[in-house]
Amino acid sequence: MKERLLLFIIVFGLIVFIYVFQSYFNTVWGLALLCALMTLYVIFMNLSYKFKKRKLEKSPKIINENYKPFVTVMIPAHNEETVISNTVENILSMDYENFDIIVIDDRSTDNTANVIRELEQKHDKITALVRAKDAFPGKSAVLNDAFQIAKGDAILVFDADATVEPDFLSKLIPNLEPKDVGAVQARKVIRNKNVNLLTRCQNNEYTMDTHLQVGRDSVKGAVELRGNGELIKREALEDIGGWNNYTLVDDLDMSTRLHIKGWDIRFCPDTVVYEEGITYLRPLFRQRRRWLEGTIRRYLEYFGDVLFSKKMSLRASLDMTAYISEFIMPFWLLVEILIRTFKIIAKDAPAHMLYSSLIIGCVIGLGFFLGVRYALRKYDFMPRLDATFEAVETSIYLITLWFPLVLYICFKILFLKKDMNWGKTAHGLVLEEEASIKAFIKKEIQKTKEYKDKYTEKLKNILVEKGEK
Repeated sequence: MKERLLLFIIVFGLIVFIYVFQSYFNTVWGLALLCALMTLYVIFMNLSYKFKKRKLEKSPKIINENYKPFVTVMIPAHNEETVISNTVENILSMDYENFDIIVIDDRSTDNTANVIRELEQKHDKITALVRAKDAFPGKSAVLNDAFQIAKGDAILVFDADATVEPDFLSKLIPNLEPKDVGAVQARKVIRNKNVNLLTRCQNNEYTMDTHLQVGRDSVKGAVELRGNGELIKREALEDIGGWNNYTLVDDLDMSTRLHIKGWDIRFCPDTVVYEEGITYLRPLFRQRRRWLEGTIRRYLEYFGDVLFSKKMSLRASLDMTAYISEFIMPFWLLVEILIRTFKIIAKDAPAHMLYSSLIIGCVIGLGFFLGVRYALRKYDFMPRLDATFEAVETSIYLITLWFPLVLYICFKILFLKKDMNWGKTAHGLVLEEEASIKAFIKKEIQKTKEYKDKYTEKLKNILVEKGEK
């Protein structure tokens, strides 16, 4: 009810502001001002990053080689029999010595439970945790259950499809040492990015997110955890009471609560966790719907805490407030266009008044394009022409996906009952496709062999009949 009331006040206030003040001045300038402020903030983050980089070049950070806390790796798995074994074997190959792994089967209906039990018998570092079929659903509840038996001074969370390089943990750990740092997030990369347009755009989206996270880290803003490849201090976890079982986005919810409690979160762009991109539109839409709904709901839920927390740093508070504008903007733009269209039809305004709103829409699209292209050049080292082309298609992808979803989620929060539909991400599609192709090739080879044997036998019979050898 709190979320619905707060969102109603924001939406109603925005609509009234636009409708009333359009009679006195061009409210599109307010939207233009919002875009300008966002642009200035991005420029500020870039300058801060360059200053931080130059400072580190002059005075490199000293790494404490003695800081090696025991780490418990947690890997939740729900119907992940196709990928979980490969993931665990990969995680075991990390060159960091002080760690163990808890693999959690979350009420799977496939063979996941048996697979992780076999892994437990095979490796001393692994503990298998099989949850009861009637256990509370959701990733947060899974992690809370595992945390009760975890031995680590720090908790490292991976998705069931994660893969990393051997030095992953060794590179991540030093960033967790400062007393005020509660968590560290690694960069996420789509490993099957070249499968199709969707996976390519997802990877480019992650690359732009890397750029923004680096900027937020440079200004000591509200860096966010991303669920996969997140390292969290036990002390910080206990301080906020673990994961929130009633959130749709465990990582973003935890990020906000850590900042509210005064903990800093760092981002490490040079430490990469690879995950599988979604190859089909429907599961991608379902995943992004969950992400976006959880994001908006956590802003509404913690709105007061973000503004008035005594422990949260002013930079993190301002940074988090600034990022709320990315959800206000799509709604504002749509309301601008709808009200202007209504007035034009009612002949209360000239037709050319609509052009300014459309121009702002193009400016927003240009902002997406420039951000993606810059990120692709900087972090993926993509050639100029390739970066330009992929930035165009990714900008279209982002606007097409995110803008309608923002409007739908706002409608859902305002008028529909809240549900806890997590919209599980589909994993193993790449492995399934590879297996399907291999099965097809094997079948064709078998057919060819059968045909060969059949006609060889026929030829032998013909030769025998003719008395030839």
